Parts: sequence; C-alpha cells; structure tokens
Amino acid sequence: MKEQNKNELTLEYLKDLYGYLFEDELIKEIHAAGKFQKVEQGNYLMDIGDEITFMPLIFSGAIKIMSEDERGDDLLLYFIEKGDTCAMTLSCCVKQGRSNIRAVAESDVELLMIPVDKMEDWMGKYRSWRAFILDSYHNRMQELLETVDTLAFMNMDERLLKYLRDKAMVNHDDVIHTTHQEIAADLHTSRVVVSRLLKKMEREGKIDLQRSQIKVNSL
Repeated sequence: MKEQNKNELTLEYLKDLYGYLFEDELIKEIHAAGKFQKVEQGNYLMDIGDEITFMPLIFSGAIKIMSEDERGDDLLLYFIEKGDTCAMTLSCCVKQGRSNIRAVAESDVELLMIPVDKMEDWMGKYRSWRAFILDSYHNRMQELLETVDTLAFMNMDERLLKYLRDKAMVNHDDVIHTTHQEIAADLHTSRVVVSRLLKKMEREGKIDLQRSQIKVNSL
C-alpha cells in the first residue's frame, strides 16, 4: 500500500465528489481527519484478523471483499466501488473488533481512510453521514444475501457468468484481465471447471477468450 501526500486530496476535489451528499462542515471534517491513499491492483487493504482502525471511502477503482472457510480458502462476497464503503468494516467498527474479511484491490484504487473514532462522532453529529452509513450497510447486506442465493440456487455456469458480469461492471470495462486460476479462487472451485465452462460460454457467444483476458458480450 502506498500512502500519498495528503495535499493530493484537495478540499475542492472532495466537495466535487461528495458535495451533493454531505454538508460543507462534514466535508471539511472528512478532509481534516482522513488519510488519502493509493493502492495498486492486487494489494491488500485489510486481512482477516487485522485490527480495524479505519473505514475506507472509495474515490476510484474497485475492491473485492473476500471471506475464508475453515480450510483457509477464499470466497468472494461482493465488490465495492466509487462512493461505497464496506458493511463488514462498519460492523467491526461498531464492535471495535478485528476484521473477519479480506479486502483486495480489484483495480488501482484511490480512497480515504476514515479513522474509526470519527464514525460514532459523525453518526450523532451529521444526519447526512448517518444516512450514508445506514444506506451503505443496507446495500452491502443486500449483496451478501444475493451471494447466499447465488451459492444456494445457481449452477456453477450461472455463478461464473454473474461473476464475470459483476467484475466487468465494477471495472467499467467489458474486457476482464484475469486468469482461469484467479477466477477459480474467487469462486471457490477448480481451474479445470472454470476453463471448461468458459469454453462453453465462448461457444454460446456470451464471451470471447483471449490470453489472460475475457471479453464479456452480454452485460
């Protein structure tokens, strides 16, 4: 993770991003308290067991939130992107506990690290912040329920196509740069299964396969 000089995040830029959502006084406090950071694709923002000291507020890029089973294998829960924050982080903040998720940069990310001790303060002080946090929590819970439904009711080929579409949407690009092994890890399955299903999808015209990238034709 590379921490950048805070001067790179100007108050005017923050107002441009969130002036429609937060009042000026809150934006000033966010600017004063937050730490601006850039995280390169593939790097961890947080790992399982880490102490929660901040809440991420994403400016650009996307982050994938992973869980871990009893064998230590990853399972993708959901993606978060510009304007989002992470419900699992919020939950841990409230409990002042440790992280039960792994957050990995899906693409290069710019974000602001909001100290945990500001969470409760702003919840009581600013109605707009309270509404933002509650709405974010609701949205992430909906995505978690969707993940549960996907695992319970979808076949692997349906899960794979949904995964590719979601990945394309959060990256705002119908060409996905990834490997079959990386997809298999995210979906908690084998590379052989992923490769077979991708070939099937290509024959059906849903995707185009190229070396280390996949073009999604049906968003």
